[in-house]
Amino acid sequence: MAYSNVIDYITIASTGNATDFGDLTLGLSFMCGCCDETRAVYFGGTNPSNDIIHYLTIATTGNAGDFGNLITAKQAKAAMSGSTRGVTAGADSGYEVIEYVTIQTTGNSVDFGDLTSPISAPAGLAA
Repeated sequence: MAYSNVIDYITIASTGNATDFGDLTLGLSFMCGCCDETRAVYFGGTNPSNDIIHYLTIATTGNAGDFGNLITAKQAKAAMSGSTRGVTAGADSGYEVIEYVTIQTTGNSVDFGDLTSPISAPAGLAA
């Protein structure tokens, strides 16, 4: 398994190749992310399964910063966001925890509730 710390971006309004944005604090795979209008938040990942939350400011390129930590180490999960809150769910090691962060702050995730059963690699949508 290859792990990468590279963050790429594309400009959605035009077609073209990705461009280097910056780097994560360590190489990871199987992360999930969400965002509001100005900030992106990335949850967990594998190297090994971890509890790291990264963030970056969308308008400027640069390396990701440390946001905080998840309640449980996670990989193969889903994330979704509204205008202020990012939510992640998915089970590793039998945990069914749904967690959330307030996107424009930093800090550890907070317990949102529980899934009805352990699910690995769920899908997430938000309206």
